[in-house]
Amino acid sequence: MSRPLTDADRRRQISVRGLAGPENVGELKKNFNRHLHFTLVKDRNVATSRDYYMALAHTVRDHLVGRWLRTQQYYYEKDPKEGGGWGRFGVSLPVLGCPPQFWGPSQPLLCCPRPQLGLDMEELQEIEEDAGLGNGGLGRLAACFLDSMATLGLAAYGYGIRYEFGIFNQRIAGGWQVEEADDWLRYGNPWEKARPEYTIPVRFYGRVEHGPDGAHWVDTQVVLALPYDTPVPGYRNNTVNTLRLWSARAPNDFNLKDFNVGGYVQAVLDRNLAENISRVLYPNDNFFEGKELRLKQEYFVVAATLHDIVRRFKSAKFGSRDPVRKSFETFPDKVAIQLNDTHPSLAIPELMRILVDEERLGWDQAWDITVRTCAYTNHTVLPEALERWPVHLLESLLPRHLQLIYEINQRFLDVSWGGGPGVVRTGGGPRGLGIERAWIGGMENKVKFAAYLEKVSGVRVNPASLFDVQVKRIHEYKRQLLNCLHIITLYNRIKKDPGKPFVPRTIMIGGKAAPGYHMAKMIIRLVTAIGDVVNQDPAVGDRLRVLFLENYRVSLAEKVIPAADLSEQISTAGTEASGTGNMKFMLNGALTIGTMDGANVEMAEEAGEQNLFIFGMRVPDVEALDRKGCGA
Repeated sequence: MSRPLTDADRRRQISVRGLAGPENVGELKKNFNRHLHFTLVKDRNVATSRDYYMALAHTVRDHLVGRWLRTQQYYYEKDPKEGGGWGRFGVSLPVLGCPPQFWGPSQPLLCCPRPQLGLDMEELQEIEEDAGLGNGGLGRLAACFLDSMATLGLAAYGYGIRYEFGIFNQRIAGGWQVEEADDWLRYGNPWEKARPEYTIPVRFYGRVEHGPDGAHWVDTQVVLALPYDTPVPGYRNNTVNTLRLWSARAPNDFNLKDFNVGGYVQAVLDRNLAENISRVLYPNDNFFEGKELRLKQEYFVVAATLHDIVRRFKSAKFGSRDPVRKSFETFPDKVAIQLNDTHPSLAIPELMRILVDEERLGWDQAWDITVRTCAYTNHTVLPEALERWPVHLLESLLPRHLQLIYEINQRFLDVSWGGGPGVVRTGGGPRGLGIERAWIGGMENKVKFAAYLEKVSGVRVNPASLFDVQVKRIHEYKRQLLNCLHIITLYNRIKKDPGKPFVPRTIMIGGKAAPGYHMAKMIIRLVTAIGDVVNQDPAVGDRLRVLFLENYRVSLAEKVIPAADLSEQISTAGTEASGTGNMKFMLNGALTIGTMDGANVEMAEEAGEQNLFIFGMRVPDVEALDRKGCGA
């Protein structure tokens, strides 16, 4: 008779290998119907396509949960160095949209659902909402970090804000951009799991008192950060990491006294103000309240995340919430924190505040730990894109952090310039990318995208034409204006000599303008106006078409990037830190026309400059022109 397993025996069995999946397609069908009936309380007579999507999502989620739990158990047992990163995630992390190779035994169901369940997989994928967590290259890289680390089996957490309304939906009315709310959570999110037991209080305002035992931040306003976890599966392995998103909640005792004595409206307004922190992505900061809300958002995610990281560092293995680690000497050996751009930069003073004020470490030791723990990547080199905050705003909202920033700055200046020659060393090197190239060619993607455009917008394009694509955030430095000038030039050439042979070209420009960026909105209006002229000219016909791709987002990128023939990467040299769309287009087989800017430089070095269409000034030329002036 075998003896019962001890806790130690069970822990030794923890592994992320060898987890069995569903035995057969029949089991998955059974789970699908179970969720349809018992989770959604529907049957085939009344179920909608969204109900089928939700049932399938819950079925796939069940398939992930065992791996998710086992991964966390494995991390607690092995206690590896853990990576954490902030980002505005420009991706929905759509599990149903993943290639069927991710799922192994479930491939027959997910790849060919029509004969198995009578459902159209592509229709179900279209129902899945893009998560409103961010946009652009910054969010795309954050999502790529999570995907890659899960695939490599690295212990990692992603952190962000669970925005109730994400990046706005863009509608073009009369040629102008109109912003509409992106209520991506209105039907619920089947992939997330609330974790109220790990709710963290985040403090704002107040004042600083200095005593014999150090500084104390007192008389603060408290907002609760409620975490929601989403699984992030690796590719062809059993690793499932976690994306933890914070939602702002007012404390339970929100001005209850005022409420009870008749101040109902003010009490409710105060509660709404607290929860506005996670209400919307990118509030307009052209006015003071918008700036304050943005700064609140940035500190909210930083404070909640760092307290969560410190809690896990101090906790025992196997999920115990009792502190066991007292010393922070090993903190940099167990934790690596990646700061994605300037938005989470308050992590530096916040980690210093935790170490100095709460853990009572000396300044030099705390600074050494902070420097060895945090890494930073910038995503632009434009001075105006590097965030600046009014001193009086920081002083009011985060008084202790402003004191720490002053101290950090003073010590840096003392080392750099005080008392003799100082050397400030900065380091940066080329980043190697290990990417498996999967080239997607042929006409299939172009035909599919042309059919999609006709279906959703009624616009007919010739799939045999050259698909010339520029999709990115609308900004002056990205030079959509230069593309417009090229379109006008092509149009004038056709009008001048209509009988001359001309390669048919469909030019597509897409992207969103920040709500408060008037010039970017004017650029969108210019593109649509040019399109109206070109597309309605019978002398041009199908030889030149101009389209503005409305509401550019992750799910639209998944369609247009594989269909592109030519990728426009034409920012002014020296303005783009890297860019990510250029790499995605190249990996999907598009030719690149562009300047020697951002990652175009590395792409030219790796692929050979002769394999890209490079034009325009180099960085030294641009700098020389800036010094001389355009009118010189």
